[in-house]
Amino acid sequence: MSTRARQRADPPILLVEDKDSLRTMLRLALEAQGHTVVEARDQPEAEAALIANNPAVVLSDLRLTEGDGFGVLRASKEHDPQLPVIVMTAFGSIQDAVAAMKEGALDFLAKPVDPDHLLLMVERALTQRRLATENMILKDELAQRRGAPLIVGDDPKLKQVSLALHRAAATDTTVLLQGESGTGKELFARALHALSPRNDGPFVAINCAAIPETLLETELFGHEKGAFTGATQRKPGKFELAHHGTLFLDEIGDLPLLLQAKILRALEEKRFERVGGTAPLQVDVRVVAATNRNLKAAVAARQYREDLFFRLSVFPILIPPLRDRPRDIPTLARYFIDKFCRDLNKKPLTFSPAAEEELCAYPWPGNVRELQNCIERAAILTEGETIHPRHLHLSFRGALASTAVDDDGGPWGKIDLSGTLAEASKRTLLEVERRKIQQAMKESGGSPGGAAEILQVGYKTFLSKLKEHGLE
Repeated sequence: MSTRARQRADPPILLVEDKDSLRTMLRLALEAQGHTVVEARDQPEAEAALIANNPAVVLSDLRLTEGDGFGVLRASKEHDPQLPVIVMTAFGSIQDAVAAMKEGALDFLAKPVDPDHLLLMVERALTQRRLATENMILKDELAQRRGAPLIVGDDPKLKQVSLALHRAAATDTTVLLQGESGTGKELFARALHALSPRNDGPFVAINCAAIPETLLETELFGHEKGAFTGATQRKPGKFELAHHGTLFLDEIGDLPLLLQAKILRALEEKRFERVGGTAPLQVDVRVVAATNRNLKAAVAARQYREDLFFRLSVFPILIPPLRDRPRDIPTLARYFIDKFCRDLNKKPLTFSPAAEEELCAYPWPGNVRELQNCIERAAILTEGETIHPRHLHLSFRGALASTAVDDDGGPWGKIDLSGTLAEASKRTLLEVERRKIQQAMKESGGSPGGAAEILQVGYKTFLSKLKEHGLE
């Protein structure tokens, strides 16, 4: 493939320059070499073009009539940390260009701009961008061969998470995955393990909120024979089982205070004793923790140890909720429907335009897990070849979530009452149950144990309901 053909395959170059004559000259020089160019005259136009076009390279003057090149640089790096930015500046302002490079600019051009020099610099930036992308793709492919889960989505926010995962995977530092329930924190933890040098070792996961407080210590650290009634033999804990691998501590925000000190010591010293034991055990474990709680607020409320919080959040990664990356909703929906059609031995199904529109309009409080459960249900219910809104049952949920009322002053006009009496009653009951569980989780600060007490149901029953409604 020729250089020009390769260039045409690249995303566009964003050119930010407020002088019309110079901008036109630079655009023509770039287009003559086969590049596609998107123009902006100031920082606000550049920020809008970043979102709309996802450029491969940004070329920006430092002095603009509204905003400046530093603002364009920061917006570019926030949009995509790997996006190469070349700044242009007057010959007497080289100091500004040096400052821009310290903030992350790839290089600078002194005015008056030499078109040949510009083209060489742009080609170098594109080559660097391609190599970085190919390297990440190869790492992802290798990790998937080793069992890494596939992370589906193209949203820039998700790409930032993927970039952070790759950076963290190369180290042995403790990673804290933060995000709402259903965003796929364990999925990202498994991907991190598969990308790391520890991928040949075990990946051991434990949900700190799913195990009663009285049993959690023995699950984490194991116990010696005779340590307590019923301890008929020695049992290794999760820390031991994860030796030379990765230990995933899910819902770390639900750790009881008494256990937090022991967890802190195990993280800092890689040493601990089994319950009932006296000999310290040394382990080589990389810890990845996850929480849907605000640990800073828990520290301020004295519900969480500040030293443990700082030890866990050496490398924090925030996983965005699904509503913040709406362009991924159709992609994920198609991925899930293909998967469930294969699992159910059904012919491939497609979404009607109305169904896809409803998927994109729904806020998905349960995030990717809720979307997955919705699509699985639709795959089972759909008898033809097309999924319609009635198969998604989202209109009912959306009606309860909104404040809109019908002519009678209530929400009933929005409720899906299709089907038989039994079907409508079951659908209504399930939605009320789901919303009651969400309310209890909010009141308990995200603690399943506390929510079970509020609802006066057994802990195991509550966990089963969480799973059933996709709210884990």
